[in-house]
Amino acid sequence: MPTALIVIDMQQGSFAGGTPRYDAEGLVGRLNRLAGRVRASGGIVIYVQHDGPPGDPHHPSQPGWRLLPGLEAREDDIYVRKTSCDAFLETELDPVLRNAGIDRVVIGGCATDYCVDTTVRSALGRRYRTVVPTDGHTTADRPHLPAVKIIEHHNAVWADFLSPVGPASLAPCAVIEI
Repeated sequence: MPTALIVIDMQQGSFAGGTPRYDAEGLVGRLNRLAGRVRASGGIVIYVQHDGPPGDPHHPSQPGWRLLPGLEAREDDIYVRKTSCDAFLETELDPVLRNAGIDRVVIGGCATDYCVDTTVRSALGRRYRTVVPTDGHTTADRPHLPAVKIIEHHNAVWADFLSPVGPASLAPCAVIEI
């Protein structure tokens, strides 16, 4: 069965401003290489973009809505728009995956503690075998915790998460089997 790589909120608005995302440049390179491997194996790459309300940097009319220019997104990749932290909620993501015969997803992107976390949990609850690249997601420092600790914490939670298909599998981008 083919695999789907789901790349969440790697949009210009997520990386702008005074709060840098942890290892953003390295993350883009790792996600590009992972996407290339998924495509080469016959899998699909899905870019999920957040649609913010009017006035928000993620509003579709704003430059912040666009994907980061360093991402090697292709015209034949799939693009899904969302309005909440859950990329499955009221979107076409689940029907796209089911129609493509996908039962295994790899989920990465931005932000670890919001949209990535919510989508990982939602995928597991929908019985998708879920893989999270330990170095395939990012967030910003928060007032209570630095980004690197947030990332470590979520990796640990997902690896021990109870779901109908078991916890998520975790491995660095470079060694995930496609």
